[in-house]
Amino acid sequence: MGIYVNKGNTGFKRAVQSKIYVDKTGLLEYTNEVLGTEQSCICVSRPRRFGKSMTAGMIAAYYDKSCDSRELFGFYRIARTDSYEKYLNQYTVIHLDITMFTTQEKVLSVTDSINEQVTDELREIYPDILSSERRNLPYALAEINDRTDERFIIIIDEWDAIFRESRYDVEAQKEYVDLLRGLFKSEMSKRFVALAYLTGILPIKKYNSESALNNFDEFTMTSPAMLAEYVGFTEEEVRTLCKEYDMDFEEAARWYDGYSFQRVSHVYSPNSVVKAMLRGEYSNYWTSTVAYESLKGYISMNFDGLKDAVIQMLAGGRCRVRIDTYENDMTSFRNKDDVLTMLIHLGYLAYDSRRKEVYIPNEEVKEAFGQAVEATDWTNVIQAIRQSDRLLQATWDKDEEKVAAGIDAVHEANTSILKYNDENALSCVITLAYYNAANDYTLVREMPAGKGYADIVFLPRKYSDKPAMVVELKYDQSAEEAIRQIEEKNYAKALEGYKGNVLLVGINYDKETKKHSCVIREWGK
Repeated sequence: MGIYVNKGNTGFKRAVQSKIYVDKTGLLEYTNEVLGTEQSCICVSRPRRFGKSMTAGMIAAYYDKSCDSRELFGFYRIARTDSYEKYLNQYTVIHLDITMFTTQEKVLSVTDSINEQVTDELREIYPDILSSERRNLPYALAEINDRTDERFIIIIDEWDAIFRESRYDVEAQKEYVDLLRGLFKSEMSKRFVALAYLTGILPIKKYNSESALNNFDEFTMTSPAMLAEYVGFTEEEVRTLCKEYDMDFEEAARWYDGYSFQRVSHVYSPNSVVKAMLRGEYSNYWTSTVAYESLKGYISMNFDGLKDAVIQMLAGGRCRVRIDTYENDMTSFRNKDDVLTMLIHLGYLAYDSRRKEVYIPNEEVKEAFGQAVEATDWTNVIQAIRQSDRLLQATWDKDEEKVAAGIDAVHEANTSILKYNDENALSCVITLAYYNAANDYTLVREMPAGKGYADIVFLPRKYSDKPAMVVELKYDQSAEEAIRQIEEKNYAKALEGYKGNVLLVGINYDKETKKHSCVIREWGK
């Protein structure tokens, strides 16, 4: 077994022998379908800690002809498919992790290192075919194929590392892309490549709005298509784990759900779910591996509308975004949409492809945004977040004047961003004002209740002793009218199974005085 060629199945064996392994071998059914076809070049981009390297190791273990993986895969989904036996351990596999080359001493460039080290290893396997002068990997593979008719599985993990680690070294990037073109886009590569599988955080780099490797089928965080179930853990998989480890599924959803695609509506951050199950508690596991300083740098970029969009999402809202202008690198930002699109690929934002909107997916990522904002100069937003605990206490105390004054302060401090023109805009200000309510509540907007929809319902979490709250918002009417609507349309009916106290909160904004008013009543069951 080699360092780069036919590495064996040890990596995948380590994964399946772990205390938690969720079966994702169904992906191999797809790679078997496209193997040796025009769709055999695949690029899968995912955020950090979403299982990219584990998947690459799984693919390598399945196809690698230097080992016997029958027992390793025999209990999993792929073993029940018609193609399982046909391709199991039938290929020479070249498996590269580009981060290994970017961290080596810079005696050679990344591209030269790949060419030299991989061809040296191939020469040991095929000594009668490759001469000592051969130092070009695409030509070496073409020569082996010409003499043996052998085709290769080529797996490149963290393919975009050079664009992240050497983001301003344009010459090194172009040299690297030329190598990839030789491996996967040349006419001769069609003869020696049976399957190409690239993983990375970013989609394939664009040059002049065109992909550098436009023969690849890309499966990204904006469009995972038929591979959506392999992005992370599905709801069914997380429910199974919660049952096995006696963990609260609703809390798992709050912390780690939120990524949604057309084919799979609930996708969870896999690394975080595993850590939560093994440690027996929910916390921020994913973003602890990525410095929030980098997020602060991105959201603080000087693009029109970027700060507005971030605050809108902090307040529980969504923002429209164009994803087609982003060039898929870490430097070529031209507008706020490019920054927001990059944050989708980094996992900080989720994308609704039907509505073309972005949003903060879950509590884990929301914490990262909160930390990032705390490190910015966004004083007004920071104050709103810090004062939200006092606003909550005033609401529980039914101190109507203090609640109205607190919402006034949040609105006035952020008036240039959270512009009022309807009840939806008012809803965003209320959500920002009650930012820390997420510690005790699940906030549900437009919740079906009684004879209509309650604007915002604060549902206490399972272990919270705080009262439930039904909030109705009015724009240029009256807080009393908001309370009457709650009572007449019986919005509190949605909480009839809740045994604790329920507060009815009416809030109105008067556009003449530019002030809020508040009425708070306790619901008599």
